[in-house]
Amino acid sequence: MKYYLYLFISVLFLNCSNKDQLEETIAAIPMEFEILRFDKEFAAAKPSDLQDLKLKYPVFFPKQFNDTIWEQKMTDTLQVELNQEVARQFPSEEKMEQEILSLFQHIKYYFPEFRPPTVVTTTSDVDYQNKVIVADSLMVIALDTYLGSDHKFYGGIKKYIAQNMKESQLGPDIASAYAKQLIARPQKRTLLTQMIFYGKELYLKDLWLPETSDAEKIGYTEEQLKWAQENETYMWRYFVEKEILYSTSATLPGQFIIPAPFSKFYLEIDNESPGMVGRFLGWQIVRSYMENTNTSISQLMMKDTDQLFNESKYKPAK
Repeated sequence: MKYYLYLFISVLFLNCSNKDQLEETIAAIPMEFEILRFDKEFAAAKPSDLQDLKLKYPVFFPKQFNDTIWEQKMTDTLQVELNQEVARQFPSEEKMEQEILSLFQHIKYYFPEFRPPTVVTTTSDVDYQNKVIVADSLMVIALDTYLGSDHKFYGGIKKYIAQNMKESQLGPDIASAYAKQLIARPQKRTLLTQMIFYGKELYLKDLWLPETSDAEKIGYTEEQLKWAQENETYMWRYFVEKEILYSTSATLPGQFIIPAPFSKFYLEIDNESPGMVGRFLGWQIVRSYMENTNTSISQLMMKDTDQLFNESKYKPAK
């Protein structure tokens, strides 16, 4: 018994040591990028500054809109209050810069071709559907969508959406934006294909955000994550027995993939369940696959759904 205990402790120590060495290697990767606070500059600007702003940030000033629109926005009471709240939550870039730096270093380690973008922060009239936008060499972050789940500006937003409108979701949202650029778009429309697609995205977060909780990676509360973990076997049995894994029914994404207040098994457990349980199960399948194969990360991004599932040896813990 003492031998097995010693072996277990030795393996645990070795794994921790290897992880620490990996993180040290990643932290040493050179990474330079710039954060431009368009939100701050616009908040401080006067109508006479508009032309300079348009020259510096042309992407934020579509040509079809007259200058008077932007001039009015500068003094709009709601916009002024929004600027104040963003400045209160994000007074400096230091914390944001450190978080983004670490994320970019992790992406660079696993995908050496990665080139950091210029990061521009803005406000978006609380457009929670476009919190982070990545385009070529530019990344735009709408800071007014990260003011805190209970912020007064979010009073009319559904709770399951507002719960992720907080600063701690900034890293996971940026990771999602880049993951979607790297994962091969599925050719099939089955539920399993969509589960695996999001499972790959969440697995990248495992690698890129080692200090982030599993709950924050998927956008759950700790209680919602616990429910999913405790009911993993039951959910998997339901998917198998109902023969929906290979179904292309248009209703299934709304039931199990798309963000929602709860998943729709159409059973008594529905109100207890979190949304997106299909993504959660897909995550566990991808994790199982990577534990049981020698597949590289770049190969994982291109791996066919059916092959991945068959080779994953996925079996929920009882």
